[in-house]
Amino acid sequence: MSRPMMPAPASRRAQRGLSVIGLLFWAIVVGALAVFAIKVYPSVQKYITTRQALDRVMRADPPPNSVPAIRTAFDRQRDIEYIQDMLRGADLEIEAVGSGFSVGFSYDDEVEIADPVYLLIKYRYTAPSTR
Repeated sequence: MSRPMMPAPASRRAQRGLSVIGLLFWAIVVGALAVFAIKVYPSVQKYITTRQALDRVMRADPPPNSVPAIRTAFDRQRDIEYIQDMLRGADLEIEAVGSGFSVGFSYDDEVEIADPVYLLIKYRYTAPSTR
């Protein structure tokens, strides 16, 4: 008597899924990206807040008409936002352009990733002139 043939087991290529090593690899990658994003987020938020404050000053009605008025208005906006590590009005780069002013800022921010490793981010922005 001959035995009926058993079907061959499915080959490894036909199997799909994530191995434990693959799962650990992706967990490390996603975790490292999450830590990186968490460390960089405050710096980016500070830039966005500073940019919005400068835009509010330049869109004011009536807009500031002198360099000291722009600096004072920006400092007032800084006090409203309660951000003490934000740029001050004295740090703004202001120059006369036609009948208005070109106002902007630029600064460097270092973000510590791990003790000997820092990320240097250079921020620069110029507000659109309203005149």
